[in-house]
Amino acid sequence: MGHSHDHDHGHHHHHHTNNKKALFISFLFISIFMIVEIIGGLLTNSLALLSDAGHMFSDAFALGLSLFAFKLSEKAANVQKTFGYKRFEILAAFINGITLVGISLYIFWEAYHRFLEPPNVNGTMLWIAVIGFIVNVIVAFILMYSGDTEDNLNMRSALLHVLGDLLGSVGAIIAGVLILLFGWNIADPIASILVALLILISGYRISRDSIHILMEGIPANLSFEAMENRLVQIDGVISIHDLHAWTITSNFPSFSCHMVVEENTDRDLILKKAAKVLHDEFSIHHTTIQVEGIDADIEKQEDCCN
Repeated sequence: MGHSHDHDHGHHHHHHTNNKKALFISFLFISIFMIVEIIGGLLTNSLALLSDAGHMFSDAFALGLSLFAFKLSEKAANVQKTFGYKRFEILAAFINGITLVGISLYIFWEAYHRFLEPPNVNGTMLWIAVIGFIVNVIVAFILMYSGDTEDNLNMRSALLHVLGDLLGSVGAIIAGVLILLFGWNIADPIASILVALLILISGYRISRDSIHILMEGIPANLSFEAMENRLVQIDGVISIHDLHAWTITSNFPSFSCHMVVEENTDRDLILKKAAKVLHDEFSIHHTTIQVEGIDADIEKQEDCCN
């Protein structure tokens, strides 16, 4: 039995610290303006503004949940949770994705009623929406350039919440301009529906990706066939079976397999070569490989036949 665990802890800790700082600053920005936008939406009777405020509430919740997930993931592993609490980051991403879907459906419902009875909307919503746009641009910039939004699903889910809200502000601005210039109050629910569609797409993607990880699906950047074919090319290896690749949390792929080797081969050397191949060519640092002789493989085949 062989085992390899070689994470770059310094690099991971650097990203982890930056992610927490970016989330905390973003949380403060969003929370403060959320209150302003809720008050403004109620005073101006704007669904576009209220839906944007509602999405900002979900942003604040999403950012807070993502921040809590990072804090919880710092807890050490124990005998009951041998991988620690790292996967809570994926649970947070899943909750954020489902929340995005729920918000979009609610906006659709409200917009439907406003199409039936278009309300009078105060044009003041335009200026509040402009401020919201500026706040969202600042927060999105903080998350993209200070956090690891490319590889970390938890951070990406938080960023998509903010980007969705940014689009909501754009929609509210466009609706505000049309209402001020032409008195088209119908622009308010139309802008809301367009924003809701974009939010729905983002929510679906985050939910899909997080469910894939929670269901132990193979990481998107890895190929089952490519890993198997490459390992079989190692001198002394006859075949591979019981191959599994999954993700514990973002940037933490794991791998295990049974490797059938020729008799009278240096099994320790084969294990080192296999671990190096997985590390260098597939970026997998956490591997568990069980080496078996040809006789064990034949016995398993006979058991399967029986």
